[in-house]
Amino acid sequence: MHKKLFILLTLVFVLVLSACGGGFKPDHKYKVNSFEFTNQDNEKVSDEDLEGSVWLAQFVFTKCTTACPPMMSNMVRLQEELIDNKVEDYKIVSFSVDPDVDTPEELKNYLGLFSAPDESKWEMLTGYDMKTIEKLGASSFKQIVKQIPNTDQVLHGISFGLVNQHNEVVKLYDGKDNVPYDTIVKDMKALIKEGN
Repeated sequence: MHKKLFILLTLVFVLVLSACGGGFKPDHKYKVNSFEFTNQDNEKVSDEDLEGSVWLAQFVFTKCTTACPPMMSNMVRLQEELIDNKVEDYKIVSFSVDPDVDTPEELKNYLGLFSAPDESKWEMLTGYDMKTIEKLGASSFKQIVKQIPNTDQVLHGISFGLVNQHNEVVKLYDGKDNVPYDTIVKDMKALIKEGN
């Protein structure tokens, strides 16, 4: 009788544990291609520099007239939420999709327009050609990046990508219209905790 009760209690315990989340659940595991680009402070930043950190990625450019201003504002609001939730061990990586125009100085000025609460967490990246960013967007983040002919505009994905400590894109969220702030904060906390 005691043995049956012990087995039953053990099974209940295991079921309760598995129902309690059991850690972070990725939607994807897209490996980020190797890169070394230049940030807004004219410093080199590579995928190896980001390894070991949880980071959020987005594709933007300074001459954007549609999606980028709201995406930048949303990312700033997300950073405010992260600060409110005492999340500290992360980076925000913005890849320029207009690298010929977006110099480090342009990107630094652009970031300044949005009053980010902690600019030290941001890497605004440039210093490559269009083919490079098109390939990185498509292969690593499953995001389109394409110059629009006869304009100064670029078609690009509007997702925020969550990247784990192994430089794998594990989730993609709407970065423009319906940003799931609470979910992103929760996912980042779980991912950071899992890595510690």
